[in-house]
Amino acid sequence: MRKLLNTLYVTTPESYLLRDGENVVVKVKDIETFRIPIHNLEGIICFAYMGASPQLMQLCTDNRVGLSFLTPNGKFLARVNGKVRGNVLLRRTQYRKADSKEDSLDFAKCFIIGKIVNCRTVLGRGIRDHRDVIDIDKIRTVSDLLIDNLKSIDSCLNSDSLRGIEGNCAKFYFDALDELILKQKDSFFIFERNRRPPLDNMNSLLSFLYTLLAHDVESALETVGLDPYVGFFHTDRPGRPSLALDMMEELRPFMADRLALSMVNLKQVDGKDFLKKENGAVLMTENGRKNILAAWQKRKLDQITHPYLNEKIPIGLIPYVQAMLLARYLRGDIDGYPPFFMN
Repeated sequence: MRKLLNTLYVTTPESYLLRDGENVVVKVKDIETFRIPIHNLEGIICFAYMGASPQLMQLCTDNRVGLSFLTPNGKFLARVNGKVRGNVLLRRTQYRKADSKEDSLDFAKCFIIGKIVNCRTVLGRGIRDHRDVIDIDKIRTVSDLLIDNLKSIDSCLNSDSLRGIEGNCAKFYFDALDELILKQKDSFFIFERNRRPPLDNMNSLLSFLYTLLAHDVESALETVGLDPYVGFFHTDRPGRPSLALDMMEELRPFMADRLALSMVNLKQVDGKDFLKKENGAVLMTENGRKNILAAWQKRKLDQITHPYLNEKIPIGLIPYVQAMLLARYLRGDIDGYPPFFMN
C-alpha cells in the first residue's frame, strides 16, 4: 500500500517557491521561511500569486509531486504536469471505454450510486446522533427519496437521465443537510448548492473543501497511470479533469461534507472567517483558510477500514485506493469497479 505523505499548503500571498537541491524552499520577500525535502511531499497547493521557479516545477514533476495554483480564496488557477507516464495500454483502454456511451454509462452509474448511498449515510448518522434536536421526519422523507432515485438508476438508459437523477438527489440532500447544522445557525446554513461564486458561508466552506479533494483525486489518478481529464460522467472540456470530478462524486459526502459539518458544529470555524462582497460572493479570510487546511490535513490522517479491501488505511489514501481499483477494473483484474461506501 502506498504511504500517505504530506501536502504543503502555501498560504502567505507574497510567497515564492524555489528549488535548492532536492528541497522545496519557500521565500517571502527574499527571506527563507520554510524548507522541506521533496521526498516528504505528495503535493503542493499554492494560494499565492508570486508563483514558483521553473526549476522547482521540474523537481515536482520529476518526483511526481502534484503542484497546483489557486487564488487566495480557493479558486483553481492551474496545475503543473510533467511528462505523460503510466501504462499506455491502460490509458488506451480508458479512452476506448470513454468513447463508448454504454461503457461510460456503466461507470457513471457506479460513481452516482456511491454518491447517493453516501449522502443517505450522512443523513442517517444525523438521525442516529442528533435525533432529539433535528427534524427527523424531514430527514427520513429525503432519505426515502434518495432510495427511490437510487432504485431507478439500474433502468437508466442514457447519461442525461442519470444526470437528472443525480441533480434531483443533490437538491434533496442539500435541503436536508441544513438540519445537520446544529450550531452557529445565524452564520451557517444551506438550502441549495451554489458556487461560482458561493453565496453563503456554508457553500463557501464546501467549495473550498471540494477544491482540496479535487487536487487529491487528480493526483491519485495520475499516480496509477490514468488520465484525469477523460471521464465517463462529466463530459470532456478543455482544462477540466473530468475523471477526477467523476470519482469525487462518491467521495464528497464522506471526505468533505462530514468535515464541514463537524467544523461548524464544533466551532472550529465561525462567521468571522468569511467575508461577503458587494456582489454577494462569500470569501474566506486568511485565518479561516488556515484553520480549514489544518482540519483537512488532520482528517486525512484518521484511519478507517476500507469496505472493499477490508484493510485499515488513512482517510487521505481513499482517493488513491479508488483510483487503483478503477485501474484494476480497466485492466481486467477485477469484475467491476467497487464504489467507496462509507460506514
